[in-house]
Amino acid sequence: MVKKRPGPSAVRPAGYSFLIQQFDLQVTTHWHVSEVGGSKHQKNIAADGHIREVFPHSYWPGDERLDHFEFALKYDGMNLEVLSGIFSQVDTDELTSWITAKPQGQYTRRIWYLYEWMTGEQLPIDNLTQGNYIDLLNKDKYYTTQGKMIQRQRIRDNMLGPSSFCPLVRKTETLLKFERSQLSQRCRHILADYRPEFLRRAISYLYTKEAKSSFAIEHITPNASRTERFASLLQVAEKDDFISKDALVDLQNRIVDPRYANKDYRHNQNYVGETVAWQRERIHYISPQPQNLNDLMEGLILSHQKMDPSQVHPVVHAAVIAFGLVFMHPFDDGNGRIHRFLIHNILARRGFTPEGLIFPISAAMLNDLERYNAPLESFSKPLMQRIDYTLDEDGQMTVHHQTALYYRYPDMTPMAEALFSFIQATIEKELVEELNFLENYDATKQAMQEIVDMPDQRIDFFIRFCLQNNGIISPKKRNSHFSELTDDEIEKMQAAIQKAYH
Repeated sequence: MVKKRPGPSAVRPAGYSFLIQQFDLQVTTHWHVSEVGGSKHQKNIAADGHIREVFPHSYWPGDERLDHFEFALKYDGMNLEVLSGIFSQVDTDELTSWITAKPQGQYTRRIWYLYEWMTGEQLPIDNLTQGNYIDLLNKDKYYTTQGKMIQRQRIRDNMLGPSSFCPLVRKTETLLKFERSQLSQRCRHILADYRPEFLRRAISYLYTKEAKSSFAIEHITPNASRTERFASLLQVAEKDDFISKDALVDLQNRIVDPRYANKDYRHNQNYVGETVAWQRERIHYISPQPQNLNDLMEGLILSHQKMDPSQVHPVVHAAVIAFGLVFMHPFDDGNGRIHRFLIHNILARRGFTPEGLIFPISAAMLNDLERYNAPLESFSKPLMQRIDYTLDEDGQMTVHHQTALYYRYPDMTPMAEALFSFIQATIEKELVEELNFLENYDATKQAMQEIVDMPDQRIDFFIRFCLQNNGIISPKKRNSHFSELTDDEIEKMQAAIQKAYH
């Protein structure tokens, strides 16, 4: 039932806010909240980028529910989750009448197409036979693909995915600024300052560092052989497309302990939590229900296939797929490492990463876990408020209602912004520091070998022990490992290390 219209001085919700209220939807708060009332236009932008905008009285769309479709698309942008919730309730006769009253209208055509796209049901409306094709998403405001021409509504579907999984990424000023910074080119300029033979050796070290950092984010300390296996796997990330069901299952099998390898997507309800007391868990995140997982993952893979040949920025592409996968949590173990692996896979295959190189992105994430967790929590915290679940004494979870819609149409803007920021930190800090460290290491080894002609491994030990002890070797380490060296040799070798690293 439509609520009684307030007086002219009242500020009242409009657009999606009005629709959410009228249809009693339990959805994630939209990034743009509109209200109508007062005599002047006001716009407030919060620290998280969310906007509250108040429009003058003259903007009021009308008291009927569907009057607010056009206002929502025009001023609030696209929200597929809200629209899907409305389409599951709206009377089709009411919707058909609304569309046929203005079938050529650009917002009408978008709503018409989205209803049939989401529900799979065709409304009793004749195909349009004239008029220009219009973009479903405004390409000045959203990242889009080239698009598929839909003759029925004369729409160009340029979204990032199919109806089973279709994320949105807004072209915020933050993302546009990152694009203008041309990080890929800046990386190539940095590499040009180093000798090719040095880079070849340095890159081997970077692969190992990335492998260790990816494990460390999950508080795992792997042995040397496990680290080396993951580093070797990272080296093929630039060649093969790992985003298909078979490839992802194989990837999971190669990453985890063989005893926990999955032959398919998981069949259980999993979650991310921590034990805070005896038989008490604090739940941080709940994954999609297993019965919905195949459909969602198929959508994720189709989304990748839509973006792969397109002009969607590689970092946006990588963020959508890698974070999308970690939200799906399709396996019992290894999801986080697969998520970070796919970032490298997409950036390399799309040509963003220089050939043969790997960005130590996990190292940058490890150094700022709060910033890494922020986009994850921007999705998980609202989600957790909406899911009704129980946990038995064996830790088995039961979710008591359908949740697929919560994962189907995410706003991935925060994830794209976060990934860009980590890549920037990687290129400008992590990569430069690592290359400079290794260059100093080479110079130090050469200087030390001019003092004492020692085997490489023993020089490596000497440098490591000194760096662990403020540039000098401890008496204990000297006696146990380098008793054959004279005081003069020790002092000169320590001086070479201190010159390079202090």
